Amino acid sequence: MNGATEKHHAHELIERLPDSQIATAIRFLEFMLLDPVARAVATAPPDDEPVTEQDRRRFHAGQAWFAQRGGKGIPMEDVLVEFGLKPEDFPGMPEDSQ
Repeated sequence: MNGATEKHHAHELIERLPDSQIATAIRFLEFMLLDPVARAVATAPPDDEPVTEQDRRRFHAGQAWFAQRGGKGIPMEDVLVEFGLKPEDFPGMPEDSQ
């Protein structure tokens, strides 16, 4: 079958589906259209590594630090300066991220 014939066949199959299966077919088609990275993330196994007490402490310390700064993080410009970098060192970065 060529591309046009296959698409026509796919449309025919969708038309034959009972209404109760349309949502599942849509989710499957949307999954197929994900880029490879998004598909890998969507199908990755859940993280089964246990959360340690040290993880919890670090998480809470980070939340407290963030709250002390009024909910604001570190500006990107400050991070770049700390590492001796400039926005032009990252040519692929969107303009509004620089």
